[in-house]
Amino acid sequence: MEPRIQYAQTADGVSIAFWTLGEGMAHVEMPISPFSHILLQWQVPQWRRQDERMAEKRKLIRYDSRGAGLSDRDVSDFSLDAQVLDLEAVVDHLGLERFALFGGFALGPVAIAYAARHPKRVSHLVLWCAWARASDAYRSPQAETVIALRDKDWETYTETVAHLLMGWSAGEPARRFAGLMRETGARETLQAALRAATEFDVTALLPQVKVPTLVLHRRQVPWPDLDVARGLASRIPAARLVLLEGASLAMYLGDMESVLQTIDEFLSEGEEAAAVPAPSGLVTIFFTDMEGSTTLTQRLGDAKAQEILRTHNRIVRDALKAHSGSEIKHTGDGIMASFTSASRALECAIDIQRTLARHNESNPDTPIRIRIGLNAGEPVAEEADLFGTAVQLAARTCAHAEPGEILAPIVVRELAAGKGFLFSDRGDVALRGFEDPVRLYEVRWREA
Repeated sequence: MEPRIQYAQTADGVSIAFWTLGEGMAHVEMPISPFSHILLQWQVPQWRRQDERMAEKRKLIRYDSRGAGLSDRDVSDFSLDAQVLDLEAVVDHLGLERFALFGGFALGPVAIAYAARHPKRVSHLVLWCAWARASDAYRSPQAETVIALRDKDWETYTETVAHLLMGWSAGEPARRFAGLMRETGARETLQAALRAATEFDVTALLPQVKVPTLVLHRRQVPWPDLDVARGLASRIPAARLVLLEGASLAMYLGDMESVLQTIDEFLSEGEEAAAVPAPSGLVTIFFTDMEGSTTLTQRLGDAKAQEILRTHNRIVRDALKAHSGSEIKHTGDGIMASFTSASRALECAIDIQRTLARHNESNPDTPIRIRIGLNAGEPVAEEADLFGTAVQLAARTCAHAEPGEILAPIVVRELAAGKGFLFSDRGDVALRGFEDPVRLYEVRWREA
């Protein structure tokens, strides 16, 4: 059964076609601009399986670019701001207050611009084989050759681009996509959109992207090269780079499951916290921080380092569930959580360190060593997050700990008095941002 096509109106009067599939957290996938046709794409079996898989856990939303597919085709403005209007029309029509945003290839700059301008509406940003500045992507001789074909031989151009996107050995999928490209719109209109996209440049906005960002790239794709992905991830403050194996820019070709699993894990990091209001009143705040993640990436490579981070995340989240902790957010190299009980927070911290110790015995070449810091207080709760002095002190306490240690100030020790925990007095410590020294205690967790 095909999804029901609906329409949204942009601020400049363009009708944008879209459909939705599934229920739950909204996940908006931007089109492969300008070659989008949400009805014809649904009829490609592999593409349909990808969309059905994405919609198993959340609401998937796809739309057609202006000038293409089932959207208005009589359009002349393909600027970056006009493309932002298309996205705004769809999410506003659906009344989405908060959603995950997926942008790939030429619409990566549009996704970045929207996330920078609307940080409270975008929960997660996923950038797939994307770029911030078009000139970075089109600088290769291969890309220059393809651009030269664009205005000379449309059929050869579409066949070449299809094989470039799908992979040179894709065969039938590439030929089918080339045909789809030619059906998405009028040649002159599509050429105008392609010319406009080669001018996109949002590098100045990258430091303003404050939402959790996943930069996904396949190692063997011929274009854009890995340096584009690395440069993009390095300039977004909240970005994480994950490199996967494969030579196709189409997610549904090659190891689709690894791509979708990586996206699932990334999107799931904030969903539980968003579903449960942040606690108010007296809570114990808890931070983990993994030792040497940057060094680890340089030594082992992006893929292996990401696998180790996922192991850390799984161990910490399993312990949070076992001890009634609530994950607040992922911090890049660690996790922030809260507990209504100081004792349960301490039990969780000890459980994590002991589990990691056992893991490290079995994996001596790639040990995972983390710091854990706690504090108790009455933080400010806002939009499923916690703020204030109590949170800052927990973070500073974590930063002061050595790998493998659990540190807590005296308030946590007093709340857990008589519960059988062993504390070692570390004395008064000067912590950055705090005027007075803070009395810290090490929580003893190693079994005799």
